[in-house]
This record gives sequence, C-alpha cells and structure tokens, in this order.
Amino acid sequence: MPLITRRFIRSRRTALSLLTLIMVIAFLVGALAALYDPSGLGPRLITRRAFPSLGYGVQAFLWWNETTRARDLELVRLMRFQYVKQIFGWKDVRPDPSLPDAWTHADEVMAEADYRGVKVIARLGKPPDWAIRPAGHDPSQPPVDEAAFGQFCGDLAARYKGRIVGYQVWNEPNLDREWLNRPPNASAYVRLLAACFTAIKESDPAAVVITAGLAPTGTWTEQVIPDDLYLRQMYAAGAQPYYDVLGLNAPGYKSPPETPTDDPALNGQAWQAFRHVEDMRRIMVEQGEGAKQVAILEMGWTVDTRETVIDAAGVEIPNPYRWHAVTSAEQADYLVRAYNYAGEHWRPWISLMFTIYLADPTWTEANEEYWWSLTLPGYQPTMRDAFIALANAPRYYEDRVLPAIGGADNPYTPMPPRPKTAP
Repeated sequence: MPLITRRFIRSRRTALSLLTLIMVIAFLVGALAALYDPSGLGPRLITRRAFPSLGYGVQAFLWWNETTRARDLELVRLMRFQYVKQIFGWKDVRPDPSLPDAWTHADEVMAEADYRGVKVIARLGKPPDWAIRPAGHDPSQPPVDEAAFGQFCGDLAARYKGRIVGYQVWNEPNLDREWLNRPPNASAYVRLLAACFTAIKESDPAAVVITAGLAPTGTWTEQVIPDDLYLRQMYAAGAQPYYDVLGLNAPGYKSPPETPTDDPALNGQAWQAFRHVEDMRRIMVEQGEGAKQVAILEMGWTVDTRETVIDAAGVEIPNPYRWHAVTSAEQADYLVRAYNYAGEHWRPWISLMFTIYLADPTWTEANEEYWWSLTLPGYQPTMRDAFIALANAPRYYEDRVLPAIGGADNPYTPMPPRPKTAP
C-alpha cells in the first residue's frame, strides 16, 4: 500500500478518535448540566415514577358507616380529587388469628371506591393485641411481630390485587405515641417496612409501597425524633430497597405555604414550614434516592382556637394546637396555595398530596382532628370554606395545568347508589 494512503488512514483514524472524544465530552457535559441543580431537589433525577405528578387526594373514614361511606366518596368526586386514603386496620381484619378474617368492611370500601372511580391508598397499622410484643422488648425490634404484620400486608395485597394502588406502611413512627408508646427506633421501623414490602410485592408486584409519613418536629427526646434525623437513620438502617415512594407529613403550622425554611419568622424552626418537604427531598438526593418520588400523606392547617382541651388522662390543659391556628379563610387559601406551589415548583418528584380530612362522622369539637377537616361531622355534609376552595382550584397534572373553575362550572355529576350484589 502506498505511503500516502497509510498516512491518510492514520489521519482519518485520528480524526474519528478526536470526534468520538468530543462527542463523549459533549455527552458528559450535557449530562452534568442536566443533573446540576443548585436547589438540591433533583427534578431531573426522577426515573421511577410511581404516580402522576401530581395526584390530588384526601383522607377519609369509610370503614364502619355505609351511609357516609358512599356520601364521602361522592364528596371526593365533587372535589375533583382522584385519590382517597383509608386506614385498613390490622386488628379490624384479623382480631384473632384463630378465627376467619373479617373482610366485610374492607370489601365494601373497595367495592364503593371502584364503583365511583376513586383510587385507594391503604394506610396500614392498628395492630391487634395478640401481635404486640410485651413492654421491655428489644427496641431494635418493632413493637409488633413483623412476620405476622407481613402476612397481613401480603394477604391484603393479594385480595385487592390491582385495585388498591398504594400502601402506606404505618404512620409517624418517629413519635412514641404512634410507635405503641415505645421509644421510636428507625432501624426497627425498617424491619417492619421490609417485611410488609416483601409480602406486598410477592402478592401484587405492581402495587406501590410508601413509607410512613414522618411527623415534622424539632424535638429530640426518648419520645420523639426529628423527622430529618429519623430519615437519615432509616437510610443508615438500609431502607433503600424497601419502598417505592417516600412518605412525608407536611402540616403548615402557622405560616403560608410559600414560606422558606430560613424565614426569620420561624426562629430557626424549619420544620414548621410547609416547604420543610424540600429539606427531606434533599436528604433523599444526598442518599442516592433521587430517582424516587415523594408523597405528602398528611397536609393541612388547623382552625383550632380553643383555650383549653381535655388530655388523655381527663385533665383540662392549655390547648397545644392554638398557637398555630389560622382562620377559616386562611385555611382555604393556604391549602389551595400549597397545591399550587407544589405544582409550580416540585414536579415531577412530588406525587400524591393528601389533605386532612373528610371528617369521621363520630367526631365532635372535642376531637383535635375536627379542626383540621374540610367538612363537619354528621350525616348532612357541611363543607368548610377549604372544601369549596379546593374543589374549584387549578389542577396540575404532569405537563398540563387546568385553570380554576367557578362553582357552576364544576363538571361533577352525582352517581346513583351502587347496586348491591346478592349475598
């Protein structure tokens, strides 16, 4: 082969190598630019979308009362929300392991929700006495038998495969009162989470497992662990493989939802801001979990201005919720703005957002939850301002934004009673 041809080939190979190198560099620069995010929230990291961003939901109490069950699911439709969160109590289904499971109420909840086209997130907890470990047990173990809890999780997922779309595993385990009056322990919670996750995925691989909502708090004692510290402890204990979506609770306390966590009015108490969710999201990203979404499992503002309340011991004490009470108008305004803020700033890593509550029909003004709810208890629905405001508010869904509507423009059409199946 002539020398000039060999030189030509070598020069061409060199040019191709340089071009390849330039392309690789360009790719890496583009990838780094795409991932670079000074906020630390990692919106471009999302690759594991379990739910739309965002999904509108409300917590309700559908278990015991057939009349209010149908009515409240119609209220979810009237609000133009797609999701309802309902407690599926372990002790309500399996009060005695030697007896057949009591599925009647669960079956009715699911049948009614399916009929009305409302998607169900099941909150799992409320253990039966037989499954609770005695006081003084090893605190690195959950306060309940995790194998038995896993069995319950798996049986529930098998029974409602493809119908319950997500499972919240416990609630606020960073508080002793939610951890069966035992000192909270993140490692023990991860053991419980792992048992439930494994059993659910074996029964329904498509189901979404959500971690327990963590209570925002700045207190660190034997009874309480701050939610950001508890989350870090969960990751240190190996939680990463055992959830699809991170669950958080986000009460707004006294501040408007846009309040930044470094606002001087908070006096360094970042956990009191609705946007504390961003602090928790940053921990996810730091821990390499930025591909997963976040679900807000409880959010709201209370209107509880009572001077005193009666505690669990029957003693009258100053109302511990009064300091962050807002007006009814503020409650309505802040809830709408919270959804709007998330839609404008947190997509796609934000998934479901659940407002508390559609009232339990048995509540009275003595119940703390009464003052957070969007409706008043009773058989005739009485809607607070917040209910109406949320029903008419804009909707953010993936890349679409649907504008606010007037009351007369709500597309809601009531559904007739669900036909009963023959026994």
